[in-house]
Amino acid sequence: MQNQRLKPFATRQRRIAGAVSAALTVALLVQPITQAMAKPAPAHKTIPATSIIEKPASFADVVEAVNPAVVNISTTGTSPHRGLERGPHFRFPPNSPFQEYFDRPERFAKPSERVHAVGSGFVIDPDGYVVTNHHVIKGAAEIAVVTHTGKRYPAKLEGHDAKTDLAVLKIEADQPLPYVVFGDSGSARVGDWVVAIGNPFGLGGTATTGIISARGRDIRSGPLDDFLQIDAPINQGNSGGPLFTADGTVVGVNTAIFSPNGGNVGIGFAIPASVAAPVIDQLIQTGRVNRGWLGVQIQSVTEDIANTLDLDDQNGALVASVMDDSPAEKAGIKTGDVIREFDGEAVERMRELPRLVANVPADRKVEIKIWRAGDLRTLRVKIGPSPEQDATVADAGDVPDGERPKLGLALAPLTSETRRQFQVSSATEGVLVTEVMPGSPAARKGFSPGDVIKMIGGRKVNMPIDVANAVDQAVKSARLSVLILVERRGSDRFVAVRFA
Repeated sequence: MQNQRLKPFATRQRRIAGAVSAALTVALLVQPITQAMAKPAPAHKTIPATSIIEKPASFADVVEAVNPAVVNISTTGTSPHRGLERGPHFRFPPNSPFQEYFDRPERFAKPSERVHAVGSGFVIDPDGYVVTNHHVIKGAAEIAVVTHTGKRYPAKLEGHDAKTDLAVLKIEADQPLPYVVFGDSGSARVGDWVVAIGNPFGLGGTATTGIISARGRDIRSGPLDDFLQIDAPINQGNSGGPLFTADGTVVGVNTAIFSPNGGNVGIGFAIPASVAAPVIDQLIQTGRVNRGWLGVQIQSVTEDIANTLDLDDQNGALVASVMDDSPAEKAGIKTGDVIREFDGEAVERMRELPRLVANVPADRKVEIKIWRAGDLRTLRVKIGPSPEQDATVADAGDVPDGERPKLGLALAPLTSETRRQFQVSSATEGVLVTEVMPGSPAARKGFSPGDVIKMIGGRKVNMPIDVANAVDQAVKSARLSVLILVERRGSDRFVAVRFA
């Protein structure tokens, strides 16, 4: 959204003056988050126990100030009506005329029924722009926003983004609405106090407090995962609600909970403001998100892979495959390259790369530093527009190393017969794995019959003798392992196998 949209609370020009500890003063709501947060102590300095910041005596003034901007989201949609499909928890007597009505619920079935759901959201602009989660409004035929005063407004969906689970709604009010602003989540620290406000179980504005428990959490919900983990109690219905700092700015959007039993266990996740703000801005301006696309399949650099590639650490993203006619192919990126830096940002973990690429608009040229054949090289790539499909990420899935001198594989050339037997595509080139010895290094790394070895030691292979020669060469070079590119069920991945 434009900067002029992110103004402080226009309807509240008062100081948040709650009772606080001697070491912490609640800042003005209009004060930037970076001014309100305590600066971290130098790493070498020991902080006396008496000077550690204490919890404020009350969050009442913060909650009172921001609560008018927090709203409830109500949706109505349709779903198949299954009648009494669960049936009773008992059986009728044999031959009872009533049993068939419970055995055949379709007797009562209707084409569809209207279902209702609730969630949370917050106003970010006096003109009525409301932020919530994509999954809150997904599939909704009607959406309504209910303010803290109980006023109900029909809402229009301005735009939504499934990859970050964000959506923007627009309501038309007869006067400017109270609203809140995004803060600087990049400055938020583990241990900072936060306040979550939302609509748990449809109960309306409910505030809970806690701390930021961790940053950069990957909960495997998508390639762009970068969540704040919090312990402020949140429950079903809190989705889409704001997570506030002690000065009343939005540091995140509450999105998910970890719950083995369906209730709160003190582990919740919020989309950081640094991720949400630019997405929300694009949704307001254009109704969609313009993300960059590189066109590579990547995986983590394991210790074995790092040793095989003569890397001093495990940083970077290993390129398992390069898509045809992609920006990566045009820039000269090759299978086996390790992307160490993207557009001036170090790639320390594999999953950082999709986020870095996604943040770059299409048609922009960036520099990428790659590790290839023992050298660090710089390439320039013109980022393309993101295709509809999600980014593909191959998990390394490493397992304990084997210590045997042989790989433990039985190999065969790819022929029409073996392709048919193991269901290998006619476009795939390489050497077929027909058998894996139990307990062998290859078995420990997850090899199975039907896998196709496409490269070994950085060289393409077409016949079993090529694999044997590559292993012999690696042994002569005093290497402890060999790097193998394997195709499995249409997906490529690198595996480092120790053979000595």
